Amino acid sequence: MAVLELDADAVRHGNQQGTVHGGLLCELADAAIGTAHSTLIQQDESFTSIDLKATFLRPVWQYRLRAHAWTARRGQTINHYRCDIQREGGKLVASIESAVMTLRGDHARER
Repeated sequence: MAVLELDADAVRHGNQQGTVHGGLLCELADAAIGTAHSTLIQQDESFTSIDLKATFLRPVWQYRLRAHAWTARRGQTINHYRCDIQREGGKLVASIESAVMTLRGDHARER
């Protein structure tokens, strides 16, 4: 499990519609998921994301966002994660799912 926070502002992180860009929410979720996964791997292992699915539930203009990521299913090589992003006050703004592959041996070297 991992929790990350970010102060999002549409002035800096905005899209054409004047709200925070969904890509920023995906980046926040990906960072939280990567942090969660890094707590599960060995020192000589590495990892890579293999997919990411975002569901955007509410627009964001200017809020402190909190991303809470956890393992939904743990496998030997591929783990599935969920990440909920909430704005101040606890309202859910996005729900992200991602699969992460653990790399070992030659695949993990120099990553």
